[in-house]
Amino acid sequence: MSATPQAPFTMARRQGHHLADNVAHFVRVLRAAGMPLGTDRTVTALQALQVAGVGSRQQFKAVLAACLIDRAEHRLLFDQAFELFWRDPDLLGRMRAMLLPQVRLQPGAVPAPPENRRLAEALFPQPAGPQPRAPEQDEHEIHAELTWNDRELLRRADFETLTADEWRAAQRLVARLPQALPPEPVRRWQPAARAGVLDARATLAAMSRQGGEVPTLRWRRHRRHPPQLVLLADISGSMGRYTRMLLHLAHALTRAEQRVECFVFGTRLTRITQALTHRDPDLAVSRVVDTVADWSGGTRINACLHAFNRQWARRVMPGNATVLLVTDGLERDDPQALGREVAQLRRGCRQLLWLNPLLRYEAFEPLAAGMRAIQPHVTRLMPAHNLASLEALVQALATGHR
Repeated sequence: MSATPQAPFTMARRQGHHLADNVAHFVRVLRAAGMPLGTDRTVTALQALQVAGVGSRQQFKAVLAACLIDRAEHRLLFDQAFELFWRDPDLLGRMRAMLLPQVRLQPGAVPAPPENRRLAEALFPQPAGPQPRAPEQDEHEIHAELTWNDRELLRRADFETLTADEWRAAQRLVARLPQALPPEPVRRWQPAARAGVLDARATLAAMSRQGGEVPTLRWRRHRRHPPQLVLLADISGSMGRYTRMLLHLAHALTRAEQRVECFVFGTRLTRITQALTHRDPDLAVSRVVDTVADWSGGTRINACLHAFNRQWARRVMPGNATVLLVTDGLERDDPQALGREVAQLRRGCRQLLWLNPLLRYEAFEPLAAGMRAIQPHVTRLMPAHNLASLEALVQALATGHR
């Protein structure tokens, strides 16, 4: 079968096995790109196409989507794969170009728009082992000055553009990011071995047991606990992949014996702290995705923050807590009400860090009404779109609690 599939409504007029081969190939591409699809989905899709027909491109796409998509988080991947697989006449050239090394652009050059490299990897996987050399007359010398090693490229790569192998490598690096945040003193006291604050109650109790004689003085000091972190992460369609990596970071912080409370919100607020206690980070995050009903759906930031302030803030957020608000700030509800909720959230914590993946754009400005309502009340605005930004976040957490 050729690399560029034929249009479905054209193939309908030809032999049926051409359509079946292309649909089976399309399912294999989606499976390689990360969607859990078995051979039963291929059979179901072909049976549905026989019943519904392929009279138009929209109808063909709707039938395949109904048979192959069972999670909202897979909608974007399916749409991208469909556009590349069933439409682009220069598919082979474009996908090969996506696999070329990144080079330094000349001044004034305009970079190409970002593509989904996971689809490139799925459509044209690189065969293992040494590659046969082409004839000498077909060889071309390409000068590409690479400015970073592979690890540095991975640190700077946007999470949305990572291939499946790069995503797994990024997860392993995230697991090693957390630093031991120094414990902080709390209001409660505990006995101390060294002289400091006199524990009058313990000293008097010891005197009463010894007939009024003055014993060795008793001392006390404040107890020390790891600082509390509260993660409030947006799981709307535009934030799903970034939030997933932040959940891996939250899992790593939990395994490092940090006190972490995790909530996700789309159209509703969901507490996921217990789900992230599983030792395996992949199983823990998958459990979250499976149990949260509104993953990759819409977003209602104002309503969800109101629910947190009313039901959870006093229970999980002591006065010295640090809150990580992960969202792009695109809110459709009343921005003034959103500002009030963020202000109340800020008053109840030590610092409020706003992690916004949109900061990956150099020309980013908080022009949306929701963004302008959030920004005045946050302690710091930080990016959260690649490994380098997560490293900066961990460093800020470590220094902010000293």
